[in-house]
Amino acid sequence: MRVVIAGGHGKIALLLQRHLVGRGDTAVGLIRNPEQAATLRAAGATPVVCDLEHTDVAHLAAHLEHADAVVFAAGAGPGSGAARKDTVDRAAAALLADAATRAGVHRYLLVSSMGVDTPPAPGGDDVWAAYLRAKRAAEDDLRGRDLAWTVLRPGRLTDDPPTGQVTLTPHAGRGAISRTDVAHVLAALLDEPRTTGATLELVDGPTPIAEAVRAAIT
Repeated sequence: MRVVIAGGHGKIALLLQRHLVGRGDTAVGLIRNPEQAATLRAAGATPVVCDLEHTDVAHLAAHLEHADAVVFAAGAGPGSGAARKDTVDRAAAALLADAATRAGVHRYLLVSSMGVDTPPAPGGDDVWAAYLRAKRAAEDDLRGRDLAWTVLRPGRLTDDPPTGQVTLTPHAGRGAISRTDVAHVLAALLDEPRTTGATLELVDGPTPIAEAVRAAIT
């Protein structure tokens, strides 16, 4: 399988790339900063410099040729303002979907966030609210497309060692999840196209990942 991952230098993306390569797949990571390329190569991935905020559909689609799937794991990141939450977390996700359609790549996994259905009340953190709005808009855009999409909403992310056991359901409830387990769940979702059309929340739990993914088949 050849998988192109947007936000290739992110923590989850690097873990996913390392996992995919370790099992014999090809991982391509899209990055904004060419100085990040060495980190991707160390993970076994192929780095491609492509700034999702400053590219077009045709240029991005060229990087997706011969891919079997795309994963949107990009984000504006800590310290960014509300404007970049929109240009990255929403607009770049839509651009990747446009490019995937143009390149003939049907499988699309979107890393979203828990909490997008209940945004913060007015008067709270404006940037956090903008982030949740952007993620929800990205989900809504994807649901309207003719792609084999799956939305994954992880809970609070940690760098704890993976357990390999999770709760993966449409409504998992609040909780934490290690980034490594998120990466392994993404890989398992790539292997199971029958999860197409599912929006799944992910936190720590009692169920082995493979079994949890099988149970999530729509």
